[in-house]
Amino acid sequence: MQIEVYDMQTNGTDISITLEAVCDSFSSLLWDVEYYQCGQFEIYIAANPRNIEIFKTERIVGRSDDKIHYGIIESVKLETDAENGDYLTVTGRFLMSLLSRRIIYPTINWRVPSAYWQIVRFAIEANCVNNLLAGNRIIPGLERGTIEGDCWQAKTRMQVSYVNLMEWVYKICEKIGGTVNIRLQETAIGSGQYKMLFDLSEGTNRSILQDKNPHIVFSDTYNNLLSFSYSENTAIQQNFAYVLGRGEGVDRKRTVYFNGDEPSFLDRYEVYVDAKDISDEEQRNSETVQIPDDEYVELLKARGSEKIVPAQVASESEIAVNSTQYQYNKDYFVGDYVTIQHKRVGLSQPKIQLVGMVESFDQNGRGLTPTFRI
Repeated sequence: MQIEVYDMQTNGTDISITLEAVCDSFSSLLWDVEYYQCGQFEIYIAANPRNIEIFKTERIVGRSDDKIHYGIIESVKLETDAENGDYLTVTGRFLMSLLSRRIIYPTINWRVPSAYWQIVRFAIEANCVNNLLAGNRIIPGLERGTIEGDCWQAKTRMQVSYVNLMEWVYKICEKIGGTVNIRLQETAIGSGQYKMLFDLSEGTNRSILQDKNPHIVFSDTYNNLLSFSYSENTAIQQNFAYVLGRGEGVDRKRTVYFNGDEPSFLDRYEVYVDAKDISDEEQRNSETVQIPDDEYVELLKARGSEKIVPAQVASESEIAVNSTQYQYNKDYFVGDYVTIQHKRVGLSQPKIQLVGMVESFDQNGRGLTPTFRI
């Protein structure tokens, strides 16, 4: 496995991304792939004139064995030590972090039920891709990518404004169970020039509760589950939202939101949602018109759905890296649903999602530290 460093030069809306260097000698590498948030990386490498020249902020870092995830260097720290040697610590986040440089501006309003992929793509294009809508806010080189997964076909109404674009996109992902990513792709095979593609996707169910895909089971019985921790927290859950929008006092527009059957008694966890920022007016043909009450209520419910918080169940494990049963990024991927069984303590999780994987490389070899969540 080699580290690839790409140089990114921009000239207005034009961009040039070229492979600058390939590095196969480093002290350690942490490669943290996340499903519901932006991933990150850390490279610890000897400090010499060549490496100092290569590893510069705003350059892109990739791996020869991973053509999906790419990071952008955000910090380079030099430490010199006559006894232990001179080292660079290079850190950054994956390319999705580029979206954190933008907010959603101005207000975007979907009064007609629209697919989540349409909503997210429009928000991206309006704030950092489309010349006519984004103007100087364009992120050069960013283009539409692929759409995979049924979750992105679900429909909703929504009004959103003035929030961080990347954080908002990941909130949508958590709500529907999908994920997003920005990757590099050559503009033409062998051209040495690259563009950035914005992809939407969904994890695959590989648990024992389905028969479409081969089962992935991590278990102490199979000797592929080396350590395991489990936690459950019901204190932070919220499952019934009172949502209040525009207006004052008793005239304030309001509704409630809950998913499925209305929770009651000790199973009911209420939350207040202040949605005054959701406007009951919109611009249409240069005129300000009132949004019908029934449509405005649906916008309020959509906001309420964003504030529903389920009971948190999480587990962290160490799995066998050299297991001949399953290989990471070949047999299973971050976002997939798998099965965890710990026979010694009698705990079984038939369907649990792999939401993060920290892959480490150092003098001790390769390590995998996954994070699971129900």
